[in-house]
Amino acid sequence: MPSLAAFDFAWPFVFLALPLPFVVMRFVTPAGEAGGALRVPETIAAGFSDGHAVLSAEKRRLALSWLLWALLVLALAGPRTVTAAPAAPATGRDIVLSLDVSGSMERPDFEMNGEKRRRMDVLKTLARAFVVGRAGDRVGLVVFGERAFVAAPLSFDVEAVAKVVDSIDVGLAGRSTAIGEGLGLALKKLSDSGATSKVVVLLSDGAQNAGTVQPGSAAALAKSLGVRVDTISMGPIDLSEGERGDEGVDSQTLATIAAEAGGAAFRARTTEELKSVMDAIDALETSPSEAPPTIVHRSLWPFPGALALLVAGIMMLGRRRIG
Repeated sequence: MPSLAAFDFAWPFVFLALPLPFVVMRFVTPAGEAGGALRVPETIAAGFSDGHAVLSAEKRRLALSWLLWALLVLALAGPRTVTAAPAAPATGRDIVLSLDVSGSMERPDFEMNGEKRRRMDVLKTLARAFVVGRAGDRVGLVVFGERAFVAAPLSFDVEAVAKVVDSIDVGLAGRSTAIGEGLGLALKKLSDSGATSKVVVLLSDGAQNAGTVQPGSAAALAKSLGVRVDTISMGPIDLSEGERGDEGVDSQTLATIAAEAGGAAFRARTTEELKSVMDAIDALETSPSEAPPTIVHRSLWPFPGALALLVAGIMMLGRRRIG
């Protein structure tokens, strides 16, 4: 990082006006009159018994006038401190989480801190940690059930997206499962993105039983758009293993989506496995490029401005005493 000056001026050219009063006195003062910046009126001079007192008062007033002008010029030049605040790494990556919020996410068959918890509660905790850790990425959130909608648009403000994650809940988008709709909407949000890397993290605990977009079609679209899709099959029961179909996750379909879209397919049967999966996805792309620091300026003009006001006050008080 290049070294930065700790102090500079916003408008240093203003200092060119510093000798302006001298120029005015030198060339504008009428011939035959004294060349001082301030001429003591005769009525005031007559009130002094000592000529030296008059000269001293005039010199003091002249000095104060120059000081006032110098402080005003200094304030107008915009003195400021310059510091460099570290910027978040620039990754050039956009990530959309597409999360299943269907009715099956209500099941309390996951464990956290020694207690049985709903799948949704566990997912929100881990998804929030994932989002907060993506500083430098633009992160968005899509949720789906019977339908899909954008819960948070792509944003560098990962804290704001994390708050949206905290607010989602089961049944928010209906109680059925439209995997194709969830993936399709995430791809739509990334279709106009200029990011060098575009990723969808798709999580579901069920099988497609709603929506008009088929998962295979959405996967083909992801491939054509150059969007990587990582999938997570969440839940202890798996349809591909011949387990109870009405409660299981279609891990085979999710694996097919990931393979078509150049991503990775993960299986999470427990809270520990889901955490490991989120950590693995978090580590897939960890090579952010350096970003220039953010330059922060702190204006200091109020300090010379306040001093100028004080000097002006002293001069006015002196005039009143003389009067």
